[in-house]
Amino acid sequence: MATLGMSDRRTSTATGSAPSRPVPWVAPLLYLAVLLAGLTAAAHNDALFTPRTTGFVAGLLLLLLLERKPLWSWPPVALLAVRLCLIVAVAALDESGLSRALLVLVPFTAYFAFGRTVALALAACCVAVVLGLYALSEPTWYLDPEYVSDLLMLLIGLVLALSMAAVAIGEQRGRARLEEYAARVAELSATNERNRLARDIHDSLGHHLTAIAVQLEKADAFREHDPAAADQAVADARHSAGLALDDVRTSVRALRYDHRGGPPLPSALAELVRQLDDSEVRASLAVQGEAYARRYGQPSLTALYRAAQEALTNVRRHAGARRVTVSLALSADRARLVVTDDGRGFGPGVADQGFGLKGIQERARLLGGTVGVDSAPGAGTRITVEIPSDVPETGAGT
Repeated sequence: MATLGMSDRRTSTATGSAPSRPVPWVAPLLYLAVLLAGLTAAAHNDALFTPRTTGFVAGLLLLLLLERKPLWSWPPVALLAVRLCLIVAVAALDESGLSRALLVLVPFTAYFAFGRTVALALAACCVAVVLGLYALSEPTWYLDPEYVSDLLMLLIGLVLALSMAAVAIGEQRGRARLEEYAARVAELSATNERNRLARDIHDSLGHHLTAIAVQLEKADAFREHDPAAADQAVADARHSAGLALDDVRTSVRALRYDHRGGPPLPSALAELVRQLDDSEVRASLAVQGEAYARRYGQPSLTALYRAAQEALTNVRRHAGARRVTVSLALSADRARLVVTDDGRGFGPGVADQGFGLKGIQERARLLGGTVGVDSAPGAGTRITVEIPSDVPETGAGT
């Protein structure tokens, strides 16, 4: 319907979908049925090639043209008025009398353009008009079974048309809501992916760049006094640069650090501690319950690795610590990572300002875990990350 299509366009504006036409076949099918009935009646009365029959066919063709999309831009009231005038003209020229059934299209199309109340009012008007014509043409029409039958058929047609319109509107609104929800899900998924990539870049690339800067500063400081230490610092910086490049490639491919394809978590943590351990900072690692690692999936292991990586990066950048300890305790139901340093510490509220700690908290929260930060000025810092186990499909742990 023309007005139907305009209603679809208004409803679909919120979701950005293209206008659609629920039950587009109803009007053309009804026009075809009326055309066949009218031509059959005209042929039976030897009036097939008369001006009346020609006008009847032309009126139906004009009604069919109203279903074309270019006419959707017309005001709904104008389209409804034109349709009503054409239906009245076709009904007056029809030899069979079946064209009165086209009246059901008036409330049907009005339902999409103006809503249920207007459609019901127009349906009542259609019945009133038919009753008025009956009263003018045959005052005792209610005694004639043919008149009563025609009225009942009109009522049934109106009920079916309004019911079909209601179902079509409900389906169209449901589809619009579904499209809106799908758009929201897509937006949230894109936001989550951006946040994940931001955390990966911050936690991995930021850590490696900090390590490179520290090692190059160390090489510069020891260049004259201890060339061997300077060479080792340059080698460590080169190694960190290689790791940074690997992490950048991983982030570009939108993949997480894969502990199944790479070293196991204890070995990866040992590498982080080795990079930090030097003459200025003494770092150590303790691991318990390594056999329970199979009870933790890749996301959990990634979160623990990134948490340790970010904590050690903060030690390099801000803590001024002399000693750092990293402990990982795996059990059947929970993994616990603790990073402790004896640095300068910080006061309340400072932890909420850094992106790195927020990233740790986001990762843990997504896995049902918790993050605790204990620190005070001059008293060092203790970061505790706990994540519940998620036994892989390959079987339970020990």
